[in-house]
Amino acid sequence: MKIKSYPKLILSILLIEIIGSIGAIATTPAIPGWYASITKPFFTPPSWVFAPVWTTLFLLMGISLYLVWQEGMKKAGVRAAVYAFAVQMALNVLWSFLFFGMQNPLLGFICIVVLWLAILYTIKRFYAVSRPAAYLLIPYITWVTIATALNLAIYLLN
Repeated sequence: MKIKSYPKLILSILLIEIIGSIGAIATTPAIPGWYASITKPFFTPPSWVFAPVWTTLFLLMGISLYLVWQEGMKKAGVRAAVYAFAVQMALNVLWSFLFFGMQNPLLGFICIVVLWLAILYTIKRFYAVSRPAAYLLIPYITWVTIATALNLAIYLLN
């Protein structure tokens, strides 16, 4: 992985960390009340795990975005990959507002399934531009797979 522009790399990481943290607006207030009171499955990670995991995933996503962006936005494949990334990022934030903000596990589940598909599509588009960029998204789709199972279990249990 060759870094052509440190400012672009830093901007990519900061942008994704900031966008990703928008979901905390809906998530944080719901944790001690609603989320603490609902029935959760046995495989629910402890609450303290979520912040460091998401921070790390957003870091990897920012680096991944940078690797694609550095290939040049004038290339159609790069533009398509960045647009796919933007869509999945919007769905990521939307999920927080549906699941935690609206306290609606069903809408959250529908959204997270679409998010999972959007991440898969993004990985495919990134792979065509930069294999390392695609590989950096594997932990993200893995975590979202776990979150999807957790979301479904919460819906079914409540």
